[in-house]
Amino acid sequence: MKLFIVAVLIAAAAAAPSSYPSYEKKYEKDYKYPEITITSQSDERNLDGSSQWSYAQSDYTTREESQVQKKMQGVKYDSYGKATYEDVMGNTNKGSSYWVSPEGEKFTLTWVADDAGFQPKGDHLPVAPVHVYELPVAPVHEYELPVAPVHEYELPVAPALPYKRTGAGY
Repeated sequence: MKLFIVAVLIAAAAAAPSSYPSYEKKYEKDYKYPEITITSQSDERNLDGSSQWSYAQSDYTTREESQVQKKMQGVKYDSYGKATYEDVMGNTNKGSSYWVSPEGEKFTLTWVADDAGFQPKGDHLPVAPVHVYELPVAPVHEYELPVAPVHEYELPVAPALPYKRTGAGY
């Protein structure tokens, strides 16, 4: 019976209205940007594993991407750490995206992702600085190596010893 009374009290507390104000209606009223809708969309999936999809929005944001499966060189390691190379199926993706920032700046991003890695391209992406200085070159030493001396002498020859044939048969 006590458990039933505790359960009823918890249910009544959970059902009581909250004293916290709701911000949902205020957000809708103060929202100053127009509603963004999708103006076009396509999605195509093929049996060979390739696909392509795209969409465009009312704020001129667009994105399109295509994917193709192809054979790539994969590395497999056995329990001893020995690497073996074999053909594996992998995905290559290509795509582009376009959008306008709230400040009115236009951005275009294109990318390729394949066995060479992810390669994005866009005018807004940072570029590594180009070094204009020459790399130092190690000095070259020009000198003659010493030559070992040549010894010219005659080796002594041991004198011949008297030789007698002994043994069975002589």
